Amino acid sequence: MILLRRLLGDVLRRQRQRQGRTLREVSSSARVSLGYLSEVERGQKEASSELLSAICDALDVRMSELMREVSDELALAELAQSAAASEPVPTPVRPRLNSVSVTGVPPERVTIKAPAEAVDVVAA
Repeated sequence: MILLRRLLGDVLRRQRQRQGRTLREVSSSARVSLGYLSEVERGQKEASSELLSAICDALDVRMSELMREVSDELALAELAQSAAASEPVPTPVRPRLNSVSVTGVPPERVTIKAPAEAVDVVAA
């Protein structure tokens, strides 16, 4: 199951780390407890829209940019989940034909009327 709070936390953490900032700096700037911000980043707590707004302001990131990145992550997670859930495509089995031996006929006069991928021709 894909949890939106985990994706959101991952994106917030990456935004903070790109800026080289600590949890303490951002929590102080956003006026959010360090522990709570840490739980939000780890996807353990759901952040309210007010809290997200404060964190975005502290990171100097538009909420729409944050949500766009979360949306992209969600789309990738959904694709990965659907790919993992689908059954693997079986490898096609090629039918084996009985061997036919042709002797005494020049090779340029032999005509084989069968699908090429299903016929093994061996010169005698």
